[in-house]
Amino acid sequence: MLTPSAVTNAKPQAKPYKLADERGMYLLVKPEGGKLWRFDYRRPGTKKRNTLSLGAFPDVSLRKARERRDEARKLLADGIDPGDQRKAEQAAGAETFEAIAREWFAKHSPNWAPGHSNKIIRRLELDVFPWIGSKPIVGIAAPDVLAVLRRIESRGAIETAYRAKTNIGQVFRYAIATGRANLDPTPSLRGALAPSPERHHASITDPDRIGELLRAIDGYAGDYTTRGALLLASLSFVRPGELRGAEWAEFELDKAEWRIPAERMKMRAPHIVPLASQAVAILRDLQPLTGTGRYVFPGVRSRARPMSENTVNAALRRMGFDKGTMTGHGFRSMASTLLNEQGWHRDAIERQLVQCFVMFGT
Repeated sequence: MLTPSAVTNAKPQAKPYKLADERGMYLLVKPEGGKLWRFDYRRPGTKKRNTLSLGAFPDVSLRKARERRDEARKLLADGIDPGDQRKAEQAAGAETFEAIAREWFAKHSPNWAPGHSNKIIRRLELDVFPWIGSKPIVGIAAPDVLAVLRRIESRGAIETAYRAKTNIGQVFRYAIATGRANLDPTPSLRGALAPSPERHHASITDPDRIGELLRAIDGYAGDYTTRGALLLASLSFVRPGELRGAEWAEFELDKAEWRIPAERMKMRAPHIVPLASQAVAILRDLQPLTGTGRYVFPGVRSRARPMSENTVNAALRRMGFDKGTMTGHGFRSMASTLLNEQGWHRDAIERQLVQCFVMFGT
């Protein structure tokens, strides 16, 4: 049997030579210095011998070469020629998981925010494609997907494993819809991974503490624009990025509507935010101060830019609410908790929280 050090230290000679491992596998050392893994086997049902390439060292380690040899031997045990199997897979290259995943991504990513789409393709490229990307999608089963997710899970990235599972499922469903797969194996993996830790943005939900927060905001002695942002955050369900980037052109105060265009939304679809009379009053109060510019909440250093993403959180800290108590994102969960407790329809609350995208003019 070969050892990793023997493989590393193998020197080229005038002619090609072999270093035998076991079970038909060997390392072919070329005069020019290349080191190639090879597997000799007998074709099923014949006496004819064949050689299968297992990759080149160091790109393919001794351990990985043995794994590939063992996969080939399993095919032989089932009466399948691994060489013929590889040719069939190469012929169906357009139907591999990676090819279909990239097609799915190209179709849907134009509707996503750049940051969101970059995270998805990077996740696939780093954690999924190296393991199942080259496999025909019709041949990928639940254990294959689970092995991919377990690798992610093993480094402690539980949330990433769940997100990868979601993306893999989306690719399979796209393949099914386009007639290139029959089954999505991801639902079968329910309960196979460690529970995903719940992550919540710090939020105040106790009515008495909320009253304390609102009184502190009302009496905030810092920047007047920041105070307005805090007040509007407490009256809307929008994300902090949507709030701080608000532009005056998006508001129709006479209709009490805030129309956020698609390019500013996470899922790249427009959204209409109904405004309470108190919210309209806050905006009208800010108009003399910032209404001549582009942004409702311009930055302190430059009115040509929106306020910093840390401005709201920094204001909360100045008022005595630490990061474990309340954050800018926390206004969303605060609203959700109170509205649910007050008996508002759950679906209506959820639709607003997840941004029920209402097209302009509807």
